[in-house]
Amino acid sequence: MVLLQISEPGQSPEPHQRRRAVGIDLGTTNSLVATVRSGTPETLLDNEEQHLLPSVVHYDATGEVAVGRFAYARSSSDPLNTLVSVKRFMGRGVEDIKTLGSQLPYEMVASGSSDSNNASGMPYFKTVAGNISPVAASAEILRVLVERAELALDGALDGAVITVPAYFDEAQRQATKDAATLAGVKVLRLLNEPTAAAVAYGLDQGGEGVIAVYDLGGGTFDISILRLSHGVFEVLSTGGDSALGGDDFDRALAQWIAEQAGLNEDLGPYEQRQLLIEARKAKELLSEQVQVKISVAGWSGVLDRNQLNTLIDPLIDKTLRSCKRALRDAGLKSNDVANVVMVGGSTRTLRVREKVADEFGQEPLVNIDPDRVVAIGAAIQADVLVGNKPGDEMLLLDVIPLSLGIETMGGLMEKIIHRNTTIPVAKAQDFTTFKDGQTAMSIHVLQGERELISDCRSLARFELRGIPAMVAGAAKIRVSFQVDADGLLNVSAKELTSGIEAHIEVKPSYGLNDDDVTRMLKESYTHAREDMQLRALREQQVDADRMYEDLLAALNEDGRQLLNDDEYHCLEVALKDLDKIRQSENHREIARHIEMVSKTSEEFAARRMNASIQKALAGHSLDDVEKDV
Repeated sequence: MVLLQISEPGQSPEPHQRRRAVGIDLGTTNSLVATVRSGTPETLLDNEEQHLLPSVVHYDATGEVAVGRFAYARSSSDPLNTLVSVKRFMGRGVEDIKTLGSQLPYEMVASGSSDSNNASGMPYFKTVAGNISPVAASAEILRVLVERAELALDGALDGAVITVPAYFDEAQRQATKDAATLAGVKVLRLLNEPTAAAVAYGLDQGGEGVIAVYDLGGGTFDISILRLSHGVFEVLSTGGDSALGGDDFDRALAQWIAEQAGLNEDLGPYEQRQLLIEARKAKELLSEQVQVKISVAGWSGVLDRNQLNTLIDPLIDKTLRSCKRALRDAGLKSNDVANVVMVGGSTRTLRVREKVADEFGQEPLVNIDPDRVVAIGAAIQADVLVGNKPGDEMLLLDVIPLSLGIETMGGLMEKIIHRNTTIPVAKAQDFTTFKDGQTAMSIHVLQGERELISDCRSLARFELRGIPAMVAGAAKIRVSFQVDADGLLNVSAKELTSGIEAHIEVKPSYGLNDDDVTRMLKESYTHAREDMQLRALREQQVDADRMYEDLLAALNEDGRQLLNDDEYHCLEVALKDLDKIRQSENHREIARHIEMVSKTSEEFAARRMNASIQKALAGHSLDDVEKDV
């Protein structure tokens, strides 16, 4: 199988002209840019011979922006104007960021305003240079990486593959793409970070079989189970946590240091940042030393590996639970995995490697620098997509991490694209109207694994108007979902008889928080039986509502003309009984009443039909009818 080179209209790419393409790992702690030169992928150096660019942005009152090591050096002395770990805020709302920690060394406002009480919009960082969005800050990091690449490659870029955590949802992926647009980067594709790592390892070592990619960065964790075979990288399942990473190790350690030093919980931004810096230094040193000395606020003490392990073990265990779920989703066991690939700077922590080795029963692979492997894989993919290797036989099959669907009557979630479906994908499903004469339909797009919309995440709403007035159930509305190779969603709804159509590109203002992601997957298993019972109940309640409304309208319109007093009273009692029972929690009892009312009203329905036919034929001869036929 090959990826076809596609040119813009009117262009004829010359085979001998090599295009400039890069892979960008936009990381929480550090970012990198890589390219393929002379057939070999490599990360590009800055003018100080450094591969890693700290993902830190500093703003000052003059409007000057610093990115990288100089900005990081200002993080302790000027914390409010130095943005660190911006990736953790991408695609999130103000309420969501509260899940990232009880204290954050920033002043946050919503929607670029000065109102810190607005909890529903995109979070902005309040700085001396104005209110800065996570998207704008990420764009500054991307600009520096692009400048580095253009200097190394001696010209403007033709495109870039930018990596994102596999567990990034719609909002977080869109925010990443928006940052690239703001930075003037032509995005060839958003590529899942674990898939990028598989590209690097698979092509370098020619491996085949099932591999697990364990990706623990500064702010996110991903686990992906992939099958590599004959140049095809197929993602079997994904899992993870979009708000769990090395930053959380630092916070746990910083809290321990604060407790040992007798510091109160109400620390200012300067003290918070200083503690986090000391915590990170101690964590990194313990990968090489058995113990380290720490001095903070007049307190001095010793931290050893055992104490560090005690502090971070609960966080590592969360990642291992995600690994178990991903294996279960793929229908595999840990002994089915041929290799475990370690990705992300936080996998340098020795305790992480130990516990992953125990979980999978084998030593994980660390052949390629875990900080650089994602950027290298992205560069290989960019080289193919830009057209430099038209005969390349690499094909990537990513999957969508959470199911997508719409709300149906009764507050039910109807899944249209199920989780772990290979993307890009397009699927459609037909729906109909609930009431007679209904001329509009509200489409509520959702993401999640549960049966009720209250347990899923709302992505977007739009309306389809202009539906021809028909009896309930006669209209045919086709709802189509399209997820592109970047995992971005478009939804359309079309009434098939009239051709009227409406659509929406799903660009919610913020994303899932870590608790939502964990809950959606965990509860989809633990509440499966309960959810199915609730779905059956809601479906019966919807059927009871429809029957009640239809029969009530029919009685009001024709009951006195077509029924005698006893018949009318009998149906009236049956209707009252149905009204009382239709909100019952016993779906079998509701079903029994529906069947009873249906049988009781059969004769009435037949008389109404006969009356309608007679009315339609009134004034027409048999010859007229035969001519119409």
